[in-house]
Amino acid sequence: MLGGVAFFAFQYAHHLDTQVARTDPFSQINQPRPDKVVTGAMNVLILGSDSRNPDSTSNSRTDTIILMHVPADHKHAYLISIPRDSYVYIPKSPTNNEGDTNAKINSAYAWGGATLTVETVEKLTNVRIDHVVLIDFSGFQQVTDALGGVDMYVDKTITSIHPPHRVFKKGQNHFTGAQALDYVRQRYQFPDGDITREKHQQAFMKAIMDKAVSSGTITNPSRLNAFLQSVTKAVTVDKDLSVFDTLLQFRNLRSSDLTFMTTPFTGFGTHNGESVVELDQKKDAALFSSVANDTMSAASSGG
Repeated sequence: MLGGVAFFAFQYAHHLDTQVARTDPFSQINQPRPDKVVTGAMNVLILGSDSRNPDSTSNSRTDTIILMHVPADHKHAYLISIPRDSYVYIPKSPTNNEGDTNAKINSAYAWGGATLTVETVEKLTNVRIDHVVLIDFSGFQQVTDALGGVDMYVDKTITSIHPPHRVFKKGQNHFTGAQALDYVRQRYQFPDGDITREKHQQAFMKAIMDKAVSSGTITNPSRLNAFLQSVTKAVTVDKDLSVFDTLLQFRNLRSSDLTFMTTPFTGFGTHNGESVVELDQKKDAALFSSVANDTMSAASSGG
């Protein structure tokens, strides 16, 4: 009986792996890459977009760029948002003549898809990226609904700029998938625009994790299947990332084990007529050195 259960679990995990869309962002990288410093630690580049095609070189731009660092002991995860308007150097695209210039970091995705975005982030951080995950936030509407909605705190009453122009009232709210997606897309109502939107996206990811655990989804086979099936439809991963192995390694992580932060910046500026985020080079260098050397625990506690 135990053998049968184990075989079924293996077959189900294999099925999940075959369901996930795959991409190969690393094979076309044409510049020297940072060395892998610490064995066992994992650095994952998470790109949030409404496009399922991570290799697209169309004019789509990724709205969310997160460097997730998982220490070698796999007991914690640090998610560092890089503002999409960060003014950085973007290497030359491996597929066209774009790049080799300073621009907003999300231009990398428009010019060279996930490959150029990996190159840009590695150039900025000097951290070697192990895996890439592209989140289709529109697909996370189904993920949220599979959980029966999520609870999120709204820090300011706002009216959505998108039809049907929902009003999100300050305080604790229970959101359906459509409501949550609409809320985390808002930015024009806030003085710092995308910085606040990033915080709301982080809160959304935490709310999904909280609900998956607290609602019994993980222990209910039917709910778990619906949840995982919806997740596989909402993400694209690199060809070497095993969904099963990742779930197994991170099975004990809870939202309390996640630390969310934003890449330090000095303020806002203007380049070529566009508003940009000016990164704090000194603080950024220290932060990303901690990521590369797997010393984030000491760095985040001030050690």
